[in-house]
Amino acid sequence: MKLNNPSHHQLGFTLLEVLITLVILAIGLLGLAGLQTTGLKNNHNAYQRSQATQLTYDMIDRMRANKVDNVNYLSATPTSHGSCDALGGCSASQMTQDDLFEWNSAITSALASGAVGTISASGGLYSISITWDDDHDGNNANNPNFQMSFQP
Repeated sequence: MKLNNPSHHQLGFTLLEVLITLVILAIGLLGLAGLQTTGLKNNHNAYQRSQATQLTYDMIDRMRANKVDNVNYLSATPTSHGSCDALGGCSASQMTQDDLFEWNSAITSALASGAVGTISASGGLYSISITWDDDHDGNNANNPNFQMSFQP
């Protein structure tokens, strides 16, 4: 009588199962790494949009506090602080220079390189816009932009 040994016919089958499992696990881990990378990128984009929103509202508040000199916010190009100090005070135009200098410095430090803030007006309605280079490619055509219009 001939006896069949079941273990003799299945040599190497367990090793093949392990290799298939490792391939499936590796593909799954690569997928999770891709999801994590996409999540981090989207989180960073949302953070920068939040920063742009906060900086826009900051400038709106500064302009509303300095209503006397709102027109100069459109044309002033600050190169330094407007000589405002807590003890001596400052004029409205010095406050404008100071506000713009601090706002531009905050935009540069809070957002990606190439961030620019602009203020414009049309018919008594002011508009503040902040644009930044989110993907760091130097191409301005696809940069995100946050814009807010208001009346002072």
